[in-house]
Amino acid sequence: MASYRSVAVYCSSSNTIDDVFVQAAEELGRLFAEKHVQLVNGGGSVGLMGHMARSVHEYGGRVVGVIPLDLRKIEGRAYEASDELILTETMQERKRIMFERSDGFVAMAGGYGTIEEFLEVLTLRNLGYHDKEIVMLNTDGFFDDLITFFDKMTDSGFARQPCRKCFHIVSQPDEVLKCLGVGE
Repeated sequence: MASYRSVAVYCSSSNTIDDVFVQAAEELGRLFAEKHVQLVNGGGSVGLMGHMARSVHEYGGRVVGVIPLDLRKIEGRAYEASDELILTETMQERKRIMFERSDGFVAMAGGYGTIEEFLEVLTLRNLGYHDKEIVMLNTDGFFDDLITFFDKMTDSGFARQPCRKCFHIVSQPDEVLKCLGVGE
């Protein structure tokens, strides 16, 4: 595997989450900075998005945020300290730019938007539109039920290949970098 220059991370924008998820985001942010991996994220200052971005900066790394104008208008929502803050008109444009600016993808704990973004890059890879690595950071078993559902889709004939052949599933931040071939 080749080293990655930029990696998109899809994760929570909620501030009402357990500390175990915050610690994982901060640890992954530190590792990104130490390994010179540029973080590409949704441009938010809240939730895991904000924690990870601040951690990347704390350890000397670089953050590219991509946020729709309407979300930026919500006070406190945008991570204005981003090294590059790209403003978009729509969520679709945001996703496209994040995809184009990234050499790999990571899904962390999050809500509907996180799952939707993860499923889009997974679907595109499964259909052969890209060959970028995708990693699911399954902190504290957050994605266990989703993984079980993916297995059911395969077992029932709705998915061509098991999810473990489409993306990596790990439980610790340092394993994410190994899957991306960073710092080997």
